[in-house]
Amino acid sequence: MLAYILRRLWQMLPTMAGVVLLVFILFNWIGGDPAYLLAGKMSDAAEIENIRRQLGTDQPLQVQLWIFVKQIATFDFGNAWSTGEPVSRIIASRLGPSLTVLIPLTVLETVTGIALALAVAFVRGSLTDRALMLACTVGMSVSILVYIIAFQYALAYKLGLFPVQGWGSALGDNLLRYAALPVLIGLAVSVAPTLRLYRSFVLDEVQQDYVRTARAKGLSERRIKWVHVLRNAAIPIITHVMANLPALLIGAFLLERFFGIPGIGREVILAVERSDFPVIKAITVYVAAATMVFNLLADLLYKAVDPRVELA
Repeated sequence: MLAYILRRLWQMLPTMAGVVLLVFILFNWIGGDPAYLLAGKMSDAAEIENIRRQLGTDQPLQVQLWIFVKQIATFDFGNAWSTGEPVSRIIASRLGPSLTVLIPLTVLETVTGIALALAVAFVRGSLTDRALMLACTVGMSVSILVYIIAFQYALAYKLGLFPVQGWGSALGDNLLRYAALPVLIGLAVSVAPTLRLYRSFVLDEVQQDYVRTARAKGLSERRIKWVHVLRNAAIPIITHVMANLPALLIGAFLLERFFGIPGIGREVILAVERSDFPVIKAITVYVAAATMVFNLLADLLYKAVDPRVELA
């Protein structure tokens, strides 16, 4: 197992090098000259040249690339252009609020999706199955903006069950008060596609020979469902969850923006609006690294769920 982990970490290096090179090319060749963005319209050539010296963009490209590599290795991307705050401090302070929403949402989405998928897959074609699939189709056709506005108006504004916006300093208060409604909305949005996907995973296993053999041996439906079928369906489910985690970290920007949550997604939107390249570059690299790490964790979970899986 240790040899496999070390081999996978070694294989990540070329991928990470490709990501770093791609990000460098996009922001230095295609993104334009940042000196003009920082100087503004009312600026002269001397001021622009001074900004270039401060940013290091007057150096040769190979020197700029080496500086970028050192920033990644030391986790120091300098200061944000818009606020002057260290980028590493910005990311560290924004990660906590995002995880406060992301972790409960992922757990609830996965557990709810698995439970409903196991329930409807064993009654395929029934009225319950068809009704749920119809409800999923309707739910998937509604924009997340509609969910946010409707839930925020009904549950927060009219009924006063949750705060309309805000974020505190205490983890418990944030988790139970401020993050509750965003998590509920995220669950309402994601449960429909998750159920349809997990249902297909479970149906693939229900039709296998081992299920018929287990029934012939007299095993209960509960044991077949929760032990044999779930264990085999867990592999694609793990793949789906692990692949979505980095995307969810950024993709929750609408929830963070509407509810005033100071998370990573909201910070990305603000950085794009301000053309704050250091923040965007740092988050892009970190999300790429997180994606590779989660892929490795997914492979390790495959082995834990089913020892028959060979790690190559």
